[in-house]
Amino acid sequence: MPGEILFCQDAGIATLTLSNPDKLNAVDAGMWRGLQRRMSELNADPDLRCVVLRGAGDKAFAAGGDIEEFLVVRATVDDALHYHEELVAAALDAIRACPVPTVAMIQGACIGGGVEIAGCCDIRIAGESSRFGAPINKLGFSMYPGEMAGLLELVGPAVLLEILLEGRILNAREALAKGLLTRVVDDEEVEKEALATAGRIVKGAPLVARWHKQWVHRLMKGTPLTAEEKRAAFDFLATDDYKEGLDAFLGKRSPVFKGR
Repeated sequence: MPGEILFCQDAGIATLTLSNPDKLNAVDAGMWRGLQRRMSELNADPDLRCVVLRGAGDKAFAAGGDIEEFLVVRATVDDALHYHEELVAAALDAIRACPVPTVAMIQGACIGGGVEIAGCCDIRIAGESSRFGAPINKLGFSMYPGEMAGLLELVGPAVLLEILLEGRILNAREALAKGLLTRVVDDEEVEKEALATAGRIVKGAPLVARWHKQWVHRLMKGTPLTAEEKRAAFDFLATDDYKEGLDAFLGKRSPVFKGR
């Protein structure tokens, strides 16, 4: 039975669930397509404030790609290029391109394609018993360069090479120490903490969240800001949310931001 990407949205928070319970949420071709499609739709939603990605149940975020279908979807070089570029890398790029904050809620196994998805999120919250890695060297294939981008940006070349060359599975505390995770909590607290994180995000000014992501990604390019970009960094001065934030602070009340 093929897997699916479950979707729900409430109060500005969209939740995408990787669901393939018979295979520990292994991501099959249809799920990669669905993930890319959903993320592209969400990326164009002006009312969206946060995206939470999770696995169905509490046994796995995603235990990699669906290896059973590889003999079909990667039978030739052209097939493999289509699968990894047009399906997998496209879905990962859509997550990385999301203009609003993304939160990975990680329970259980987060392996291969699962760690690639989590690595493209802005915040990664995991339970103590979760585990991480990409032991594909034991399967005789390498990670497609287009899929490495998020992990390389996240942990750098030394850690990424350690993960890929050893093929070792890391526990949550080691993954945290190596920069794969934002925070680790007790297993029973993962969902509560991830949703609380999303809640804190949506209480902030939504345009500011988008700008913070925009500027972090821009600064990662390493080139100097132009004069126009420096001026654009103060676009918030013309927003109603800026006026509301100052008014609420001076009036000692909680602000109500509307994203304009």
